[in-house]
Amino acid sequence: MTSRFLPYGRQSIDQADIDAVTRVLKSDFLTSGPEIEKFEAAMCAATGAAEAVTCSNGTTALHLALAALGVGEGDVCIVPTITFMATANAVRYCGGKVVFADVDPDTGLMTRATLADAMARVDGPVKAILPVHLAGQSCDMAAIADLAREAGAFIVEDSCHALGTARGEGMVGDGRYSDAATFSFHPVKTIAAGEGGAVTTNDPALAEIMRRLRTHGVTRNPEEFVGDPSEPWRQEFHDLGWNYRLPDLCAALATSQLSKLEQFAARRRAIADIYDRALPRLGEHVRPFARMPDQDPCWHLYVALIDFAALGTTRTAVMNALRERGIGTQVHYIPVHTQKIYGDHRHFPGAEGWYQRCLTLPMFYGMSDEDVHRVVRALGDVLGMKAL
Repeated sequence: MTSRFLPYGRQSIDQADIDAVTRVLKSDFLTSGPEIEKFEAAMCAATGAAEAVTCSNGTTALHLALAALGVGEGDVCIVPTITFMATANAVRYCGGKVVFADVDPDTGLMTRATLADAMARVDGPVKAILPVHLAGQSCDMAAIADLAREAGAFIVEDSCHALGTARGEGMVGDGRYSDAATFSFHPVKTIAAGEGGAVTTNDPALAEIMRRLRTHGVTRNPEEFVGDPSEPWRQEFHDLGWNYRLPDLCAALATSQLSKLEQFAARRRAIADIYDRALPRLGEHVRPFARMPDQDPCWHLYVALIDFAALGTTRTAVMNALRERGIGTQVHYIPVHTQKIYGDHRHFPGAEGWYQRCLTLPMFYGMSDEDVHRVVRALGDVLGMKAL
């Protein structure tokens, strides 16, 4: 193998990012300090939300949002089965009960219909609904919000794949359809913090609760003290919180990366356009995943839908053969309801249709046009097909 290895995703770090981190290393703050407010302000500007609360990763963002909304023991929350484990697990961290929803087999997204089906299986109230924006595309949030509000349920958007995605007249994370939206800044995401997360909301009271919970439930507001407010050392713990703080080092990197969001998004869209034009040339059994209307996604992943059985092969064989050719791929995701810790044996035809065909191809800012064509050529070679 002479060509460089192409992973399915990777970070892009430049000198400005390095300088931002170096500046913090030379400052008085390594953990939470002034970079947190800068990054939170930048997130508000990027999403259009009134408030942003940073935290240590996307999982803790989900946990903070649900906990702040009061999800507790036995509360039912609906989660699509095509997602990363953290979406469902965060409900269980709060003591809640997960009810899974099916997805559209061609987009992997929860729909109004699959949500309605999940709600019909619930005996009692639904506390929260967690739509997941997969690969950069947003669910039809207007339709989902309409149904959720009728049921009196909170909405927490898992937007960890969709920072920078425009939908309708707004942006993912702007709060027009939900109580909160969560984001991740893991290195394979559009912007990287090393590790990091955030929650956006238009509710300042909810934001204040999350800020308290991310730091052990502490309050330093004398007006809230039970003890003597004149004691200069006093801090009180009124809630059971966690150490979910984001270090200044990570916040500085994320702020630098976020300043290039439009640049990153434009390149990812260009890569997706090349795949969209090239993949159909491999024949009827290979195609891009379906697109949602009225959106301009900032693509986090590029997913091809492949009928492996019709091509006389398996996904395992294809992935192994591509790796031998220096191309990394992934599967997003194994349906969560089938995982051992959930063990739900219900039949979800949409999720099964998605899972049987999905293959995530390389997609990251540093890919050249030729890299994308190389992936398509290798895929065609492995599948025994040439571009038509």
